[in-house]
Amino acid sequence: TEEDVLKYGTNARMNPPLRTAEDRDAIIEGIVDGTIDLIVTDHAPHTREEKARPLPDAPSGITGLETSLGLGLKQLVLTGRLSLMDLLRRMSTSPARLYRQRPASISPGSAADLVLINLQEEWTADHFCSKASNSPFTGWRLPGRIYDTICAGRIIYKEN
Repeated sequence: TEEDVLKYGTNARMNPPLRTAEDRDAIIEGIVDGTIDLIVTDHAPHTREEKARPLPDAPSGITGLETSLGLGLKQLVLTGRLSLMDLLRRMSTSPARLYRQRPASISPGSAADLVLINLQEEWTADHFCSKASNSPFTGWRLPGRIYDTICAGRIIYKEN
């Protein structure tokens, strides 16, 4: 919420800016009732130097791609607000359809677009593969450790 900007400083400066707890709760309700049918991030990493500026001068944006699944699992699935399959659909096939892309499939002849996740394992958001690490979620324990990301049959991310 907007109160988190006081705690996390420029690492919580986003566009649109964070709002009230009531606004956050309304977004969650929209996800739960299907009004909001896809979940994406505006992955907007910035250098430490840029985020070290005073709050009004620092650029908006955070490293969002690497924490989005864990946050969705923690805030939506593990709280019983959304099923795992609904979360995965809203983060994968629904955005693909919006952009008129063919959603990934595991059917014969399809390109292998897969993410291998251990849903039982937690991880700490303390290192990022992104070129930046500006995130209010740094240090958080999140569920759903990702081990591999495969795109068009190529491993593009592998957990060490």
